[in-house]
Amino acid sequence: MSQNPNTRPGSKENGKRSAREQRKAEQLAEQQAQAAKLAKERKQQTLIGIIVVVVVVALVAVAGFAIWRATRPVSTADADKAYEAVQSVETKPSDANAKGGFLISKNGLNKKVADVPTVEEYMDFLCPGCGSFNRAVDSSLQKMVAAGQINLVVYPNAFLDSLSTDEYSTRAASAAAYIAQNDPEHLLAFIADMFAEDFQPSESNYKAVSDKQIQQVAIKAGVNESVAKKSTDGTYKTWITKVSAYSPLRQELWNVSGSTKGQMTTPTVRINSNYWDMNSVSSSGLDTGSALLKALGLSSTDVGQEGVLPSIGSSGKPVSLS
Repeated sequence: MSQNPNTRPGSKENGKRSAREQRKAEQLAEQQAQAAKLAKERKQQTLIGIIVVVVVVALVAVAGFAIWRATRPVSTADADKAYEAVQSVETKPSDANAKGGFLISKNGLNKKVADVPTVEEYMDFLCPGCGSFNRAVDSSLQKMVAAGQINLVVYPNAFLDSLSTDEYSTRAASAAAYIAQNDPEHLLAFIADMFAEDFQPSESNYKAVSDKQIQQVAIKAGVNESVAKKSTDGTYKTWITKVSAYSPLRQELWNVSGSTKGQMTTPTVRINSNYWDMNSVSSSGLDTGSALLKALGLSSTDVGQEGVLPSIGSSGKPVSLS
């Protein structure tokens, strides 16, 4: 007579193990569903501090970050302390603003064009959402800047070093800051080439990028060769690190909708100091480039046309995409 499996030695332990495995499977399914929801809502953006390698790890990080925001809100003291840390860095670019940005316009570095919108972008060079965004808008941004239709403020940040083996985010951001300080005329071309599909490394399958490769991108973009070579010396690495610690504490950079509401993601875009909600892009039916032009109040046929200015001017809010 065969023995009842439930009465075999160790069967209770096997039952417990089976129950644990079932709970793990259920938790994994729930985590995967949450990850899919997050990806759908924010496929253009990367959550600061998230390691999107293993779903379970990513979701724990997401939950931890959200709970931290809810139970320990950023205080004014926190933000002030981080701001002071940026200011106290001994070696920093003299032409950057106090919060880590470089204003580029038709008139040159830190020379604002009057009566036109100011667009800010906060980026990480490893962030896939930043790459997707920049590939969609870089051509228009460069044309609008050259024609005096916008002022553009670029904020290189480094949030994703943990996804590389060689501090790529910090090294790339430091190089961008050095080029902004020493050859600003070619900064936007450098940024566009760093985000090019045939160069930007993968955050999920990272392969080491050498300093020489970054230098070659800079030279290709027209950067002076001596500036390109010095850009990877790490001159501004400490400054970039402090700016990157400060940026996520700025409430004006936090998402205003979706599952990442109250947290900073990249890319972050502001127009005339108004947060531009990228969730509205996905629901508008417009592609990213067209959505940005609509938000500025400028038609695609007028991009790069001197004297034709965006309708929102220098103080208007972004045009609604709905």
